[in-house]
Amino acid sequence: MAHTRTREPTARAATGNGRRLSPEPRLAPPGGEVQAFGTLRLLPIALAHDARLQSCQLLNQILADTMILYSLYKKHHWQMRGPTFEQLHLLLDKHAGEQLELIDTLAERVQMLGGVAIADPRHMAEVTTIERAPDGVEEVSVMLARLLSAHESIIPAVRDAIEQTAQNGDGGSNDLLMGDVLRTHEQQVWFLAEHLVETPLLRA
Repeated sequence: MAHTRTREPTARAATGNGRRLSPEPRLAPPGGEVQAFGTLRLLPIALAHDARLQSCQLLNQILADTMILYSLYKKHHWQMRGPTFEQLHLLLDKHAGEQLELIDTLAERVQMLGGVAIADPRHMAEVTTIERAPDGVEEVSVMLARLLSAHESIIPAVRDAIEQTAQNGDGGSNDLLMGDVLRTHEQQVWFLAEHLVETPLLRA
C-alpha cells in the first residue's frame, strides 16, 4: 500500500490586499545592501550634498579610530597590574565608557546626515590610523603611553574636522566634535599623562 505524504498545516492570515502572511520566521530572507557604504540618501536637513558627504567621511574616520581606541582601553583595563592596579583599572574602564558614548553619538550623526556609519570591526581595522598593539601584556607605563599615542592620532583629525565642518556649514557635526569629542579626548589625555610623571610622595 502506497504511503501518502501529508503536508503539515500552516497558520496563515490574509491581509486586506489578499497577501497571505505566515507566522513562520523568515530565516534567510532574500535581499542585499539597500545603501552602499560611502553613499548618501536624501534627508531634508537643509545641508548641501557635498557638505554632508564630506562630514560623513570625516566622522567615519574618527569613528573607526574611536572604536579602536575603545578596544585598546578595554584591553589595558583588563591587563593592568602593579601597585596602582585598582586606580588605573577603574580609570581606564571609565575612559572606555566615555569613548563608547562617543562611538554611539558619532555613528548616529553619520546616519542623521544620510550616510552609513562604519560598523564592522574588520572594516575599522582596514582604515584606522592607530598602530596595532601587541596581543600580549606590556609594561604599565608602555600601556599608558600607547593610549596617549592613540589619542594623539585622533585629536588632529578631530581638529581638522572641526575646521572643515565649520567651513561647510554643518553646525550639528561641528558642535558634536568641539563640545563632546575634542573635550573628552583632552581630558582623558590629561588624566593619563599625570600617571606618567615621576613625582615621589615624600622627599628625603
